[in-house]
Amino acid sequence: MYDQAESLRRMMDAPNAEAKVIAVVSGKGGVGKSNISLNFAISLAKKGQRVAIIDLDIGMANVDILMGLSPRYHIMNLLDSELSIWDIIEQGPEGIAYIGGGSGFSKFVELDDRKMERFFSQFEIIGQHFDYIILDMGAGATKDSIQFILAADDVLVVTTPEPPAMTDAYAMVKYIYLNEGKMPLHIVVNRADSDKEGKRTLASFQRVASQFLQKELNPLGYIPADPIVQKAVKAQVPFVLYKKDAKASLAMDKLTALYLGETTKKAAGFSQLISRVKHLFKEKQG
Repeated sequence: MYDQAESLRRMMDAPNAEAKVIAVVSGKGGVGKSNISLNFAISLAKKGQRVAIIDLDIGMANVDILMGLSPRYHIMNLLDSELSIWDIIEQGPEGIAYIGGGSGFSKFVELDDRKMERFFSQFEIIGQHFDYIILDMGAGATKDSIQFILAADDVLVVTTPEPPAMTDAYAMVKYIYLNEGKMPLHIVVNRADSDKEGKRTLASFQRVASQFLQKELNPLGYIPADPIVQKAVKAQVPFVLYKKDAKASLAMDKLTALYLGETTKKAAGFSQLISRVKHLFKEKQG
């Protein structure tokens, strides 16, 4: 544990101005959201970015499984065991950092003031040591999770071309829009059977949002249905590393390059996330 913590500290020695926070969401489960989160994080890292991924998919957390890790600690260990943030960070492939949520995170609202302050003071430490912090959120939105989502700088909405997934993804977009109309929303279509289907799904989603919400979405891209993805999942290796020239891997590389090219690094950042979520939970306790 000590060696890994020291290794991570050395990797992150040069602080940034502020990490950009990206929340990855979906309207329903089963669309491959966590797989997209992980492989997007690794693709960013392969392009020279320092990336941390935090698994906030409470109850369904599986980012660790997708990359063959068995985390010793999770977020709540910051409080239960008085560990530091560096102690609970796991080092993943391509140098990404990973923090597991753990089922106990759902009890966060029960923390007393001292533990809450310690939690946030620890989390504030990492905000200046990464370029991007990715939040892998649970499917749908709750009153708790929406605060994390709305405090992000960008939101990636993952869907598949199936009508139920599209309907739920649109409901998610609408919910975010009604709570924060200016939030940048990027659409990623997973498991498209063809280029035509991927492009058609993106265009359809964009058209509906424009017509009914007057909201412009960024059709970031699509990941084709690729048998390599399931093989990678079974091998517990992210698909962008399992086979770098697979269709899904090449599509993710293109999607990541597009994201970096179209968005600015300027961010309200992790400090805003901490501030907003802190305010939410203090309101609940009060």
